[in-house]
Amino acid sequence: MSARSRDLGRVGIWAGDFDRLSAPEVRKAAAVIEDLGYGTLWFPELTGREAMAQAAILLSATRHMTVAAGMTDIYARDPVTAAAAQRTLEEAFPGRFLLGLWDSHPSLAENIRGHRFGPPLATMRSYLDALDTAPFGPPDTPASPHRVLAALGPDMLALAAERARGATVLGMPVAYTRTARAILGDDGLLAVTQMCVLGHDRADTADLARTTAAAALPNRRELLRGLGHENPEALDDRLVDALVAHGGAADIAHRVKEHFDAGADHVSLHLMTPTPDAQPVRQWEELALHLPV
Repeated sequence: MSARSRDLGRVGIWAGDFDRLSAPEVRKAAAVIEDLGYGTLWFPELTGREAMAQAAILLSATRHMTVAAGMTDIYARDPVTAAAAQRTLEEAFPGRFLLGLWDSHPSLAENIRGHRFGPPLATMRSYLDALDTAPFGPPDTPASPHRVLAALGPDMLALAAERARGATVLGMPVAYTRTARAILGDDGLLAVTQMCVLGHDRADTADLARTTAAAALPNRRELLRGLGHENPEALDDRLVDALVAHGGAADIAHRVKEHFDAGADHVSLHLMTPTPDAQPVRQWEELALHLPV
């Protein structure tokens, strides 16, 4: 295991659907994930629970697993509040909370939260400046506990290398893991999230894999062209397979190994199922048998 990811473990779970569950169901699912040996539980912040409150629920439901708010929306709270919340969680659960900052999306920032969406890179840099100088928080806690940036483009990855512990990259092919590692250099943490569909074989999972890839395409189109997918809108089999690991547990384990070989320190699995309201406990169990959790 890389020293960069020692507190995260090798493999984690990306809980993209936790906002569909009740709080008791979330606690139960978190405990299951920890008991199966996964090192980190990641979750996004979109239009469901507030990220810091969600993190407290998950941390209180587990004993030693790291909880990572992997896409904490910088428009959801001002940096002084974010710093106080992060320091509070660090005080209550030392070394177990990882803050991942996300530059959001214009529709979320403006139409839902009522803010003016600014240039992502400049806005994130200003947010980090304010986070580092925020005056609030419990005594005797670090001024700037560990953080990562949710990054897709090379500019945000470069900022992550400069101003954070590293980056988390969601839903990109293995080829982009190599690009991200080159930008982050040898010292930056690289945590990648792999979208996947687990079934009996690749034929059994092909339709859901294609639907998943189509939903991921809009925010990744230009980056995918840079990786040699000249017409991403066509969603050919090569692109679907690059974005979504699908098939049996051995197929998904092979993709995880490819990310490690390409420079990832940690891989989280975003399991897609036909029934998103039900947590894929059986699939988590099956994958845990094939992965270095």
